[in-house]
Order: sequence, then C-alpha cells, then structure tokens
Amino acid sequence: MLTTLRPAVASLLALAALLLGGCSLFGKSAPKEDPSTLPVEVLYNRGADAMEARRYDVAVTQFDNVEQYYPFSPWAANGQIMESYAQYLQGKYVDSIATLDRFIQLHPSSRDISYAYYLRALDNYEQIEDIQRDQKGTQDALVALQEVVNRFPDSAYARDAKLKIDLARDHLAGKELEIGRFYERQHLYAAAIGRFQRVVDDYQTTNHVAEALHRLVEVYLLLGLPDQAVRTAAVLGHNYPGSEWYLDSYDQLVADGQVRGQHVQLPSPDRPGLLSRWLGRIF
Repeated sequence: MLTTLRPAVASLLALAALLLGGCSLFGKSAPKEDPSTLPVEVLYNRGADAMEARRYDVAVTQFDNVEQYYPFSPWAANGQIMESYAQYLQGKYVDSIATLDRFIQLHPSSRDISYAYYLRALDNYEQIEDIQRDQKGTQDALVALQEVVNRFPDSAYARDAKLKIDLARDHLAGKELEIGRFYERQHLYAAAIGRFQRVVDDYQTTNHVAEALHRLVEVYLLLGLPDQAVRTAAVLGHNYPGSEWYLDSYDQLVADGQVRGQHVQLPSPDRPGLLSRWLGRIF
C-alpha cells in the first residue's frame, strides 16, 4: 500500500512547488517596491513601526531610506537619530557612531544634539573590553563621556555620563593593578611599583587604591626597603583602617619584624588628606 502512495505524494509535492513559484508560471513576479517613490512619512513610519516590533534591521533600512531619498526633509535628521539608535540596539556600535558623526556634522544646532553626543558616548562605553584585553576602547569611552559632561553640564545625560566615567576609570585602575601583579609575579619589581603607584596617583577615587597600596608594601618588603613599606602601610591604614588590605599589610610587616603586635594602627602621616602628597614624601 505504501509503495502505491509514493507516486501520488511525489505529485502533490511537485504541485505545491509549482504553486509556490506560480508567479514564474503565470506571469512576471511582482515588481520590487522602489522606496524612492514612497512619501517620506511612509518611510519614516515604517521605520518607527519596525522599531516598535524590534525589527531593528528593517528599521535601519527604512530610516536610511529617509536620509537617502529626502536628505533636506525635516524627517531626515530624526531619521538619522533613530537609525543610530536602532544600530545601537543591534550592537552595531561602530555603525551607530558613524551615523551619529554624520548627524553631528550636519545638524550641530539640532535640539537633539545633546542626545547625539550622549548616544555616541554610549556606543563607545559598550565597547569597553575586560581588563585582560587592550583598553583603547575604555580611553575612547572616557573621552566621549567627558565631552558630554563638558558640552551639556546641566543635562541628565551629563549626570549619567559622570557615573559611567567613574566606572570606566575604575576599569582602567583594575587594568593597571592586573599588570602590576603580573610584573610582581615575574620579579620585575620596579615595573610593578610604577603600575601600583599610578593607581594611587591617577585613580584615587576608584576602588583599587587600597590594594595598590598593599601591593606597594609587599614589593618594598621584597626589595628590602622596610622604611618605605612602613610609611606606605601608614597611608593605607589611615585611609582604609580595618580593610583586608591594611590587615594583610600589617601582618606582613609583623612577619618581617618591622612592627610588633597585631593590627595596631600605625602612626598616621603628619598631614592627613591627599594620598598623592603623602606618597610624594615616600617616593
């Protein structure tokens, strides 16, 4: 029975294929729609509908059509902003930056100019790599974020940019620490000191300063420089009393015979306040 059905099934499949390709059998296929013949409002609304449906590739195409076929229309500037945002949502940050650069150049007086700078900064910020990789993207993000703050200091965009600047700087400090720890493990102590000191000098508002000070204590003891180790530990204890990094540094000083007792606060530097000023006396 199964054998006798096979020719019939094959015929049905062939018929279905012919029906799907019916346009080629019964006439020419429907002509492809030419976006240049459509009103600008239609193109823009199609892009907006695609955005709402999260069909970002379609949205990019429609907004690009607005810009391409109606470059002098009031819709063109809005289309560029929407196109760049759709590219951002796709994770196509380089494309989004290029679109925004074009917008900023063509529409420097637009009411949306602050948003354009902010979105461009976000495009850079999203490209920050983890601390194991090159940090050029982080530097680019810092520049773009700072430009938002400088140009639009009273805007909500500037407030968010400041928060992201702090996060980016914390990221860079983490990279410096990671490199410093590598140098320390390789017994390249002078290079390690340079990295740890940079964290203390250049990234004082980040979460990595306490560890950087602790690592300096560690390296000074390895180099047989106990005075520098004790003074650095004093800075650490004054600014981060009770922290794990201070307790570890103190234990190392005790083990090295530089201090006695357990976790007694070391004498503070003679002028509390600026880490860079204290460490300038040490170094």
